[in-house]
Amino acid sequence: MGAALMLARQALGSVAPNPAVGCILVKQGIVVGRGRTQAGGRPHAETVALQMAGSDATGATAYVTLEPCNHHGATGPCSEALIAAGIVRAVIACEDPDPRVAGGGIKRLAAAGIAVTMGVRAAEALEINQGFFLRITRGRPLVTLKAATSLDGRTAAHTRASKWVTGEPARARGHLLRAQHDAILVGSATARDDDPELTCRLPGLEARSPVRIVLDGRLRLSLTSRLVRTARQSPVWVMTLPSADAARKSAFQECGVEIIAVAADTGGSLDLGQAVQALGERGITRLLVEGGSRVAASFLRAGLVDRIAWFRAPMVMGGDGVPVAASFGIDAPDQAPRFARIAAEPVGEDLLETYRVER
Repeated sequence: MGAALMLARQALGSVAPNPAVGCILVKQGIVVGRGRTQAGGRPHAETVALQMAGSDATGATAYVTLEPCNHHGATGPCSEALIAAGIVRAVIACEDPDPRVAGGGIKRLAAAGIAVTMGVRAAEALEINQGFFLRITRGRPLVTLKAATSLDGRTAAHTRASKWVTGEPARARGHLLRAQHDAILVGSATARDDDPELTCRLPGLEARSPVRIVLDGRLRLSLTSRLVRTARQSPVWVMTLPSADAARKSAFQECGVEIIAVAADTGGSLDLGQAVQALGERGITRLLVEGGSRVAASFLRAGLVDRIAWFRAPMVMGGDGVPVAASFGIDAPDQAPRFARIAAEPVGEDLLETYRVER
């Protein structure tokens, strides 16, 4: 199952709206097939593993990180494929909450006389596909806030200079995070001031760049920005208010940018709850929020941050530096959103801490 989980993690960021699944087929102590969900979500992990195993699948045990599907879509159900291949046992990490599956795949395997073992390393499997599960159950993606700061939580000096707070290994790890997410989001100020590309620039993973999203209620993003200039090579979505200038909308669309209208909240800004629902409707399961401080504060205030990936550099900038999150109305510590640290690891001279929200 550990090997199957590793395969599932490798698929993150490339399979939306499907889950990232790994499958290992073992016969007489020998691995005869392995597979993960392929780019775009098809074929499924079980199909890839069965193709590799061929006739050796007969009599094998299948280790699968998520319950095999039980419905007809672009291909037949994986539960049927496993039965037809003649496996004798299925070890499954966790059940699929998709109403089209939801225990049906397990029941079909058991009805065919296959021994089913559930719950092996379930917590790891659940963490891998939290984005898929959230989209199924709540209609929105998993939101990860990424921060790169000094020890005192500053993303830039008071002059706004931010290159480079963290070292090269941490920046490379940040690009890997991009490859593992379906979409990356910044605010209009970051898009205007930094003119970022927001792509994955790790050698060999350039094709894994996420959909690039800008929150821009009044369409202030420059039409000559790098994001707009490259919109036909790598998707760019701009989320804006319905009242935004129609001519500007058309100009962006002519450049290949997709415009997504999102209603305003009570303060006149984009309603983030509706924004993430719109992303869920478009198949996004994992969203990486990279900035800036006002956007971070808005997501935290809305209770929409599920994970934090926090890179800390061994430096102190002082109180006049730019904070990772702007003010968002916390009057007392017990009002602050709380997170549990689930991992910490050195990345070069920096430290990457990963947190999960406590709800």
